[in-house]
Amino acid sequence: MRHRVVGRRLSVTPSHRLAILRNLSQSLIEHGEIKTTLPKAKELVRFIEPLITQAKKGTLHARRLVISRLNDRLMPDAADPEMLADDTVVQKLFKEIGPHFKDREGGYTRIVKTSQWRIGDAADLVIVQLVGIAKTQAKAKPKAKGKGKKSVPVTA
Repeated sequence: MRHRVVGRRLSVTPSHRLAILRNLSQSLIEHGEIKTTLPKAKELVRFIEPLITQAKKGTLHARRLVISRLNDRLMPDAADPEMLADDTVVQKLFKEIGPHFKDREGGYTRIVKTSQWRIGDAADLVIVQLVGIAKTQAKAKPKAKGKGKKSVPVTA
């Protein structure tokens, strides 16, 4: 029986599982969306949503809690791939992502199932996105309003 046992094991040791979740969450913060398997995505949502809630507070204590939970790493500079930017993942979380979700009560992430699977074990692949921040999220185009049916001139 699995009474009071929470979370998925992901077939790895606890330290490896924590490393996987930290790496996935840092990549999600850095890029806005990532592609992974469905069980990892569900665990990632449980791991990262409290971090975003802490980032909404913006206090020093919240920043220290996030750093202790999520090891901080430098992000690469988009202009020069050989150099590292001055910003870290936690700084981006507190500067951009936290204020973006300040009016939202929860549900900061979205899991989109794809029709793809991983070659080798046929694991379902999904896309995990931050709501409203993902790069591939297309803006809705306004629908062209039709003028109704065109009347055909009747020739008698």
